[in-house]
Amino acid sequence: MSLRLYFLRRLVFIIPLLVGLSLLTFTVSRVLPGDPVGLAAGPQSTPEIREALRQQFGLDQPLPLQYLNYMINVLHGDWGQSLYSRREVLSDIATYFPATLELTLAAVTIATLLGVPAGIISAIYRNKLPDQVTRVLALFFVSFPAFWLAMIFQLILGLELGWFPIGRRFNAILSPPVTITGMYTVDSLLQLDFASFGIALSHLITPALVLSFGSLASITRITRASMLEALDKDYVRMERAIGIPYRLIVTKYVLRNALIATVTVISLEFGWLMAGAVLVETIFDWPGMGLYAVESSLRLDFQPIMGITLIYGVVFSLVNILTDLVYGALDPRIRYG
Repeated sequence: MSLRLYFLRRLVFIIPLLVGLSLLTFTVSRVLPGDPVGLAAGPQSTPEIREALRQQFGLDQPLPLQYLNYMINVLHGDWGQSLYSRREVLSDIATYFPATLELTLAAVTIATLLGVPAGIISAIYRNKLPDQVTRVLALFFVSFPAFWLAMIFQLILGLELGWFPIGRRFNAILSPPVTITGMYTVDSLLQLDFASFGIALSHLITPALVLSFGSLASITRITRASMLEALDKDYVRMERAIGIPYRLIVTKYVLRNALIATVTVISLEFGWLMAGAVLVETIFDWPGMGLYAVESSLRLDFQPIMGITLIYGVVFSLVNILTDLVYGALDPRIRYG
């Protein structure tokens, strides 16, 4: 099967996945105890007002009909309105999702750029000082909770040293760059606005660094383990026996085999970071999907919950497809079928 056909088939398979995900989320959100209409209408509302609100949002209809109407509206680009704020869900997602995506991409980039070399060095110097230091640091990073590290970084890097801001995505008294992608660092670079890029980057570094630590430890450990396994293969011993330089063996042969497992971990960490960034977003006042999801869940706001679930489902599916394509680039023996 060609790469193009494989990619198209995987894209088609996303559709039943999203249907099942939406059905599960719809069912769970409707069976939870509580009265979202009462929360949205307020404690002083009358029964007539609450009933009118139910009719306005279609909550007086049977559940199967509610789900069918929702899916039909989604296919037409209407993701509904928030029961609480009356804002369009798709508009809210377009605002909050780029913030979380920017934060997650920055965290994964930091974790990869630091974790992969650390794992390689740790494997090459097995049981020596660099290996011991790397393993201790990895254990340190994975042991401390993100909210504690976030507050420590705010105190030291923000308040004591004054290197970075302690919160928000951009300077409150300045206007952010004109929206193209919604990611401030990318938008400022596309417009060659380096002053805005510097401001956006300074706000991004600290929360991205805090968010990356857990993934950094995981990537370091899996890279080390994969490198050690590859270094023990017979072909490595044979190449060393015939005089091929050790550095060439590591960079040309061992590393490509070891990175397959690392790529898998990176893709998984991307999903975990995007879904689990809520603590970091809360502490750094980062207006992303995490805060939006928590607020919607506490208010039993069905429409945003459904929209968030669908967006995450699409993102995770695309990341998995991209990971499979990277497998093929790293190992030509992999065939798509």
